[in-house]
Amino acid sequence: MIKLTQMEAAEAAKQLENTTPQEVLKWSIEKFGSRLSLASSFGLEDIVLIDMFTKLDPKARVFTLDTGRLHQETYDVMDTIREKYGISLEAYFPKNDAIEDIERKHGLNLFYKSPELRILCCNVRKVEPLKRSLSTVDAWITGLRREQNPTRAAIARVEIDAGNGGIVKINPLVEWTQDQVWDYIKENEVPFNTLFNAGFTSIGCAPCTRPTKPGEDPRAGRWWETGAAKECGLHCNAKKQ
Repeated sequence: MIKLTQMEAAEAAKQLENTTPQEVLKWSIEKFGSRLSLASSFGLEDIVLIDMFTKLDPKARVFTLDTGRLHQETYDVMDTIREKYGISLEAYFPKNDAIEDIERKHGLNLFYKSPELRILCCNVRKVEPLKRSLSTVDAWITGLRREQNPTRAAIARVEIDAGNGGIVKINPLVEWTQDQVWDYIKENEVPFNTLFNAGFTSIGCAPCTRPTKPGEDPRAGRWWETGAAKECGLHCNAKKQ
């Protein structure tokens, strides 16, 4: 197992701060090898990283969390990308008994009833499967960007993920803008979710995602609460928002 201390992670982040995402990925591959995996929900940032990652390492590991409530368009782009890049996509699902329990107690659409039940659903469908997936790696790659959300404004290129056993969390696109993401997709002909052509700017589960209106924050279409930090708990503790 390869582990970094907080000091080592901070030093790596400092060294990589003014480098390209590809250089961050190259460092990650050299450091962690097969114990490195990219988390992908097949949003715009994630598909950019799949394109970069697989060009550097044809055996790149990519995992996804199949919540069971995704849009058909998301499943379509998963297959398209899996075939285009020849990746063996590692899919993780929520535990059946946990889904049965929350739906029997609270109904099939519990996430509309209260913020607490929405967070419970996210924990069962996303957070627990994420922890299982991360138990197989020493480091994971995300598509987080600083401009996405105030809760992400201070993220570094390399961090220690204290919430997941102290493994390393790598964020190659932290400084990129939305325009840079789209430019890369167009220049490299990366397949993307067609919902982005229908006014969606951030895509999660089908019942909890809507298109955004002009001028709205890109994550405004996620979930139904107003005034919330729009996090599910994968990258911060949603209960504390």
